Amino acid sequence: MPKNFFNKTKILDGGMGQTLLARGMPAKGSLWSASALVDSQFHQLILDTHLDFIDAGANVIITTTFTTRRMRLMENNIINQFEALNIKAGKIAMHAKQKRPHIMVAGGLPPQNLTYEADSRLKHKITKDFYSQAKLLDPYVDFFYLDVLSSIKEFECAIAAIESLNKPFLLGAHISEGRCLPSGERLSELKSLVTHQNTIGVILACVSPEVGLKNLTELKSLQVPFGVKLNAFKTTSPDNGYNNQLKNCCPGNPNEILGKRQDLDPSTMARYIQKFQDAGATILGGCCETTPEHIKAITNLIIKKDHQKETILK
Repeated sequence: MPKNFFNKTKILDGGMGQTLLARGMPAKGSLWSASALVDSQFHQLILDTHLDFIDAGANVIITTTFTTRRMRLMENNIINQFEALNIKAGKIAMHAKQKRPHIMVAGGLPPQNLTYEADSRLKHKITKDFYSQAKLLDPYVDFFYLDVLSSIKEFECAIAAIESLNKPFLLGAHISEGRCLPSGERLSELKSLVTHQNTIGVILACVSPEVGLKNLTELKSLQVPFGVKLNAFKTTSPDNGYNNQLKNCCPGNPNEILGKRQDLDPSTMARYIQKFQDAGATILGGCCETTPEHIKAITNLIIKKDHQKETILK
């Protein structure tokens, strides 16, 4: 995979977990998207959803591995399925690429402990967890996507974990609100990591459009290909006790805690995405609560804009 892959505009997929729920995947505990991997009758649904995102315009799909991390499987008493579920997710994504060879597959490496909160564990433990998941996905993916990480330490651990696999990686930093990662660190502190030889870009991951725009200037200042995966949750702030509620009541759908915005329909989301593209972003996509319809609207707007540029140049 060329290191300059994201120098030109590429569209990432949307929110697999929420789309699978909307399409009939039954929720099991806090397994979220992994529920569809556990039950083989939903493997076709995962494949079809990957293909629908591709057919909507996505150039990149991400493996359905956000909740196949060790911690989440232990929480649901199925840690014995860790290898099988990650491998299955990789194989399904690879199958989608076999059907649509023009796309790239990103191996999603999520936070290895809690979501939207910095991992306070020792670095060697975090690194070990990242590696155990990455090595299973490695045969099936073109690059790794460090998905919704909340601290510089987590990025350092993830990069150390995949060093020996020698694959490109995309950094996905999360900011719940304001201008800092949940760890309290700024995006500018990623500067030493974006210069790594295998870094192919950096995005704001699973953020609201408003948070994304607030941090756009600092993101752009990192001077590598940049972009966003926008969500349509009402909040991702750890201050609202998401992880505690998740442990205590295990809702099947995260939006029971985080809420779902009604104002971010496909055309509205696409207009937000256009603001990022106008600022120079080349990595554009959706996250939780964004569907193939959102990706289609984003694709159409980008195609229209590119056509207008070509007309002006002529």
